[in-house]
Amino acid sequence: MRSRDPKIIYLEATLKRILDKLQQLTRRHKALHQENERLQRYIRETEEKLKQAQEQVQHLRTQLDVLKLNAGELNAADKKEIEKKLNGYLKEIDRCIALLSE
Repeated sequence: MRSRDPKIIYLEATLKRILDKLQQLTRRHKALHQENERLQRYIRETEEKLKQAQEQVQHLRTQLDVLKLNAGELNAADKKEIEKKLNGYLKEIDRCIALLSE
């Protein structure tokens, strides 16, 4: 019986190590890809929650301004700011009506 060539044995062992490492890297890549997708979903959800919270804050500020206006607690600067916002809203409504009329 002939013994195997040491070079071939070494090459086979090296190839086996390379394949093992490649499998490890492939598994790691898949795990990182899944983690990345999970984190991307989390970011999108968090950004949506932040957007909703910001809209709610703006809505509550508007309500507070209206309540202050009704209670007569606004100073002149606040009244001018509210009038400016209302005029802006009215202009936007007029533009929308004009576009719908075309």
